[in-house]
Amino acid sequence: MSKQQQYRIKVNGQEETITAEPRELLIYTLREHLNLTGPHIGCETSHCGACTVTMNRKSVKACTVFIAQADGAEITTIEGLGDPDVLHPLQEAFREHHGLQCGYCTPGMITRAARLLEENPDPTDEDIRFGMAGNLCRCTGYQNIVKSIKAAARTMNETREAAE
Repeated sequence: MSKQQQYRIKVNGQEETITAEPRELLIYTLREHLNLTGPHIGCETSHCGACTVTMNRKSVKACTVFIAQADGAEITTIEGLGDPDVLHPLQEAFREHHGLQCGYCTPGMITRAARLLEENPDPTDEDIRFGMAGNLCRCTGYQNIVKSIKAAARTMNETREAAE
């Protein structure tokens, strides 16, 4: 039996100290210790992407990362991207362009899309489809997801240009 240890992570800008077994999966740490229920537990095999978060500026599936591997990491979940009063451009675009239906995959989709747009602020449809390939949706057929990400990219680029 493993011994519990302390781990420090920064989640959505907040420093956290977690006591857990080293083999605890990050998805359970986020959901059970920190009450961040945006990242969903889907397949638990890394296929669906419902648990996608950003860790140290890379998209990761939280069902494949042990808390011991996340020690010292900076993590962003869907809860760190916007708030109910001021949605992130991706959240607004998914709402406006019907990029979601049941919503189960949406937090992972949006979190991955945010990272994709940091890596490529002006992606083509093909770039988006390739960049989102690790996140599955069983409802939408993906066309509106692509449309939502393109719309968010335009909004974010316009905002960036206006600020310059």
